[in-house]
Amino acid sequence: MCGICGFTGELEQREDVIQKMTEVITHRGPDSDGVYMDDYIAMGFRRLSIIDLENGDQPIYNEDGNLVLTYNGEIYNYQELKKELEGLGHKFSTTSDSEVLLHAFEEWNEDMFEHLRGMFAFAIYNKDTKAVFLARDFFGIKPLHFTIIGDDLCYASEIKSILEHPNFTKRFNDKALDAYLSFQYVPQPMTFFKDIECLLPGHFMWFRDGVVETQRYFEPKFKPDLEMTEDEAVDKIEKVFEDSIKAHKIADVEVGCFLSSGVDSSYVASYFEGQKTFTVGFDFGEKYNEITWAQSLSEKIGVEHHAKLISSEEFWAAVPKVQYHMDQPLADPSCIALYFVTKIASEHVKVVLSGEGADELFGGYTCYNDPRVFKWYQKIVPYFLRRGIGWICKKLPDIKGRDYLIRAIHPLEKRYIGNAYMYDEKQKKALLKNPEIASDPARMCRRMYTRARRYDDETKMQYLDINMWMVGDILLKADRMSMANSLELRVPFLDKEVFKVASSLPTPLRVNKYNTKYAMRKAAARHLPEEVAEKPKLGFPVPTRVWLRDEHYYHVVKDMFTSPTAEKFFNTELLLQYLDEHFDEKEDNSRKIWTIYVFLVWYQIYFGAVAPEDLAPAERPAPPEPVEENETEDQADVEPETEEQPEEDVDAEGTKVFTPVKDDDLPDELPLPEKKEEAAEEDEIKPVPKYEDIYSSSGKPTTGRRVNLEAKSKPISFTDDIDPEDFFASLKDKLRENIDDE
Repeated sequence: MCGICGFTGELEQREDVIQKMTEVITHRGPDSDGVYMDDYIAMGFRRLSIIDLENGDQPIYNEDGNLVLTYNGEIYNYQELKKELEGLGHKFSTTSDSEVLLHAFEEWNEDMFEHLRGMFAFAIYNKDTKAVFLARDFFGIKPLHFTIIGDDLCYASEIKSILEHPNFTKRFNDKALDAYLSFQYVPQPMTFFKDIECLLPGHFMWFRDGVVETQRYFEPKFKPDLEMTEDEAVDKIEKVFEDSIKAHKIADVEVGCFLSSGVDSSYVASYFEGQKTFTVGFDFGEKYNEITWAQSLSEKIGVEHHAKLISSEEFWAAVPKVQYHMDQPLADPSCIALYFVTKIASEHVKVVLSGEGADELFGGYTCYNDPRVFKWYQKIVPYFLRRGIGWICKKLPDIKGRDYLIRAIHPLEKRYIGNAYMYDEKQKKALLKNPEIASDPARMCRRMYTRARRYDDETKMQYLDINMWMVGDILLKADRMSMANSLELRVPFLDKEVFKVASSLPTPLRVNKYNTKYAMRKAAARHLPEEVAEKPKLGFPVPTRVWLRDEHYYHVVKDMFTSPTAEKFFNTELLLQYLDEHFDEKEDNSRKIWTIYVFLVWYQIYFGAVAPEDLAPAERPAPPEPVEENETEDQADVEPETEEQPEEDVDAEGTKVFTPVKDDDLPDELPLPEKKEEAAEEDEIKPVPKYEDIYSSSGKPTTGRRVNLEAKSKPISFTDDIDPEDFFASLKDKLRENIDDE
């Protein structure tokens, strides 16, 4: 894992410029650096040594020195490719994968990608033709940005490197702000900096004679095999994933693994017996702390576990530093948790494997159930009536069932823009000082839906997320946070051989009424305890909702919302309304608030020239010790004898609760009642029927063989005094009953 940068054209003090561009991304490769320069191009490189530690420095050259390569990533099948290329007459001077990549280009040119298995972003320069070739891997694991300055090219792994070029004029892109407010990230290729773009995943680019030409070489297409059985699917997943893990563990340094309570990282960790795993959590109850789960699994699978509990002060202090490393604002609070877990991992290993990509490829997000759940509601209730119900729901408090009826109003293409939907067009027009830039975010998804028009709705959602959400959020934060701590992060689910299997699964083997990632969980269950393999999707929970109802952090955000930067872009009265509604527990506006707060922090760093450390909020002041008005100094030092009170705690929703008194704390003379074991129905794992018992080979439900695990719900009943929460819960049950009957 490394960092690359470069530019073409004449420039005063070119050597100083390329050195500055290279130094600003030192965190991507602290082990060594390198530069190539001639009268046309300057190419910079920072190295994090992983393979061929002694001889793998870059830039690297072919036999006659005509081709020059700088490269970020790993080619996992480089050893097999090297043998093949040697058979074709190529000569090698190192055992590095970078030299294999260069010779693959020399041999196959644009057709090289069908031979590669890995993650990469690279630049190759031909001294004879003065042509520059840039490329990015299949799924966009590794980043690559570029801009045209006059007639010249400037490129880099991170935007901050391009900003060091003296002829580039930094300008704010308000179209990116519009998109960000809806998506919580900026959909690529757009960036927050005018004229800087991302090279899209699965694309390569030629720069010749001042002209840019881009071409797509890979598109993740789904081709379901409707004859595939559950056992066949599980066998294929297990085989290809084991092979991918083996390939991703190739390194000349120690390799570790992230571990949470979810099935994705747990499945990866099951192949790491005797090695190291890493977890972080928050001290806000089990909902926000997976350390106990991870520790328990570590003991079962035999790995050395390292964990860190992130304090509130640490989290908030890290926000500016994280946004600096991100280059662009990202309103996903889990990126800060990821910063801390990569930091503790970097203290022990140089490479980690992680579970990114499993949800997008195998159908893991809970929202992928929406098409099935919404089907009968949208079929029974006309569109005009759904809109009316939705309008009423938006006026109601944040109660159970409300969001369901709001989301079910529109067809998929109008309502689903990805896993995050922060502000719609109407809300943005009210929020922005310049409402003219506000647009319908669904417009930005039309091209994706057009390309996925032949898929069913669940697969359309996966296709959209693979091309937008995964690239703009999941992989962006994975790269930036790991590189901020000089750690290489590898993602074995995002392997093109794994995708071949995932894309061949019929939809019910990805998502059905019993679980998400259905077949993948079955494969994982061969290596993990069943309660881990079948554990519901949780994500990376961060207690922002709780913090924003804490008076200290309420004021931290309020200060930012009333700053000159906020006044420049937003109607601050509305910002404060969102903040107060949340603080008073009238609405859960936490995600909307966090989206704006992160943008303001980022803007002050990149356009306000404020150092990240100067934006960290002040620490919470220590509460003063209460002293009675007439108390003497001597009396104040004596602690009064009082009954010990139950310890105050906070649950996952931010509600203050009291820790119950333990048996050992009760007086001996009080008789204790006999303890009765209560069945924890919520945690019970119900037996899941086999795929063939639910679906025929055509992929459609098999009549007479369906197994209904849910009890029939009662019909909706009306009384003179209807509780809204009961009504919506009953309505949802009735819809589920109709779906089961079908």
